[in-house]
Amino acid sequence: MQRPVSAFTIDLYELTMAAAYWTRKIHASASFELFVRRLPANRNFLIAAGLERALAYLENFHFEPEEVYFLRQHPVFHNIDKGFFDYLGNLRFSGEAWAMEEGTPFFPDEPILRITAPVIEAQLFETALLSILGFETAIASKAARVVHAAQGRPVAEFGSRHAHGPDAALYAARAAYLAGCTSTSNVEAGQLFSIPISGTMAHSFVMAYHDEVQSFTDFVGIFGNQTTLLLDTYDTMRALDGMIGAKLHPRAVRLDSGDRLALSKQVRTRLDEAGLEDVKIAVTGDLNEWKIEELLRQGAPIDAFGVGTEMATSKDDPVVSCVYKLVRIEAGAKPYYRAKLSAEKQTYPSCKQVFRFYGEDGLLDHDVLTASGEQMPGGEPLLKKVMVDGRRTSSKVLPLQDLRDYCSAQRRKLPERLLDLHQEQKYRVDVSSRLIDMLEELREAQGVEL
Repeated sequence: MQRPVSAFTIDLYELTMAAAYWTRKIHASASFELFVRRLPANRNFLIAAGLERALAYLENFHFEPEEVYFLRQHPVFHNIDKGFFDYLGNLRFSGEAWAMEEGTPFFPDEPILRITAPVIEAQLFETALLSILGFETAIASKAARVVHAAQGRPVAEFGSRHAHGPDAALYAARAAYLAGCTSTSNVEAGQLFSIPISGTMAHSFVMAYHDEVQSFTDFVGIFGNQTTLLLDTYDTMRALDGMIGAKLHPRAVRLDSGDRLALSKQVRTRLDEAGLEDVKIAVTGDLNEWKIEELLRQGAPIDAFGVGTEMATSKDDPVVSCVYKLVRIEAGAKPYYRAKLSAEKQTYPSCKQVFRFYGEDGLLDHDVLTASGEQMPGGEPLLKKVMVDGRRTSSKVLPLQDLRDYCSAQRRKLPERLLDLHQEQKYRVDVSSRLIDMLEELREAQGVEL
């Protein structure tokens, strides 16, 4: 289930261009591709995420009557014939879409989504698609690194309170789960996406009592031995001794502050001495992949992690700078290929396909970016047709759990060097000779008008 995205998730210039196209009777079929030009500084790969919401947006795209009325009154449109607003009122997506499966690792210049439709339609989707896919891809890519750093230990997503608004919190939880987190604290995400929800207690619950141990006793008395007790409100080891003295046997204890390397070792020793070998240690509080990696490298006996702000905001690299570029447009029966030729922002023309090749070890070896229709024997085509005539090609929406399993399998195919958290590692993406030739032809013919 997806929360609806309004057609008014749009920038004004998309509507002014639409009005200009309509006025000049330009309804040519156009293809736009969504991709990244370069990886963020701390990423060796990205995880494609947000496709399901993007398809739901396309399938349900429409302007409400009050939205059309608002545009009619806007001064920028005062010279536009009223027929344009009637057109907007009846507009629905009528084209096709090709996309990578959610959870697929991808690299610069590789389109994760292509839209082909009348140019007015295809242009109007830019803002929403960039927002949806860019945000969820950023969070999923961050989460994949955190999950890898945890070395198989459960990672819960706890970032809703510091996410950039409730909608961001919801879809950060989804993206993090897709990329391998085991649960979220966001209850709405649990309801909408069937993500396991988890949580413990806050320091305020302990502080509401005059006696810390009594707060533990009451909490376990209400929620049973499957709960997690928070030890660091006042003094971690004193709290632990009080818990043990009260003969409480929670499922886990949580450390949220202090020297968590030293404390986790002390807590583990004390628990084991008390015969509580099965009680787990969970750690939270300003964690990220580097801190988790270092804790485990130094032998911290931590069983689970909760990661909040750093995950839900992708704090170190909060923006995946996706772009949505025109690559093909028809004039009459003839297709014209388009590319941006400006310095540092060059793109390749034509609708494209990405072929992935694997080594003998089953791990990713290299990709080849080709023009659509080219064949690369031995390569796996990553872009698949997902919408035709404005509707999905399959009536079955894959459960998030299935997408999560797929993402996990794809992450296991990444070579270890791409999973390095400290060093920039390049992945080979070749460009077919046909695409290179098409780009050179465009360079020679630049200035030719449609």
